Amino acid sequence: MPQFDLGAWSAARLALVEQCLSGWVVDDAPAGLGDAMRYAVLDGGKRLRPLLVLAASEALRGNEHAAMRAACAAELIHAYSLVHDDMPCMDNDVLRRGKPTVHVKFGQAQALLAGDALQALAFELLAPDDDKVPAAIQAALCRLLARAAGHEGMAGGQAIDLASVGLPLDEGQLREMHKRKTGALLQGSVLMGAACGGATGQARDALAQYGAAIGLAFQVVDDILDVTADSATLGKTAGKDAAQDKPTYVSLLGLERSRAHAQELLALALAALEASGLPDTRALQALARMVVNRDN
Repeated sequence: MPQFDLGAWSAARLALVEQCLSGWVVDDAPAGLGDAMRYAVLDGGKRLRPLLVLAASEALRGNEHAAMRAACAAELIHAYSLVHDDMPCMDNDVLRRGKPTVHVKFGQAQALLAGDALQALAFELLAPDDDKVPAAIQAALCRLLARAAGHEGMAGGQAIDLASVGLPLDEGQLREMHKRKTGALLQGSVLMGAACGGATGQARDALAQYGAAIGLAFQVVDDILDVTADSATLGKTAGKDAAQDKPTYVSLLGLERSRAHAQELLALALAALEASGLPDTRALQALARMVVNRDN
């Protein structure tokens, strides 16, 4: 099998993702709301979640229309969560994706509404009024995204995070927090792609294991970068976790052990793909390596 070029593969798909996001996140929402929504979503971010959706769907030769809608819906949920997390009542951050956060640019009320509107739009995308995406796939995608974003996933993890400031968590508690806060939407993105291809049994279980491993690895690397990279490289405020006395993998395990743990999680992700029985998982493999070896 020829060598896989992640850069070329990603560029082609991200161009379509950006085109679709720009078309679906309209600028004519009332009272400037559209401007805040587009500011939150467009022109920035790694777009890892859309790439995971598309890679998993392609590994199963899934429904392309469903996969693109799912990819953009996952990114909209991610964007809404960042808008809300950055607000003064949460993490109170002023820098995101190398530019002022939404509440700094547009005010807190508009930021709150922009996040609400992006969340609603995500689910609207998953239920198109046409026959290109079968109703069963629409329902599966809505269920997976809701579970990843709600109390079992992202929102629950953020609640634990806010309640854990200054508290000494053990590794199990830290893992549970990040499995929800960060890992759930990354794993959910993989499973949404799998649903577009009708994955069942061994393939679905393997992709779920892969998604869980890279979801946790992403947060471990985030914790490492928070103490090793600068704000310009990260595009967000560096050193924020330590300044806010938040428990992290680095504060719990130390820097070198955290780096080793990220590599262990990468090995688990790649082993899951090996066990999936799918003929071509090169995109998913490359994305896993990118997650662990990134510098921002």
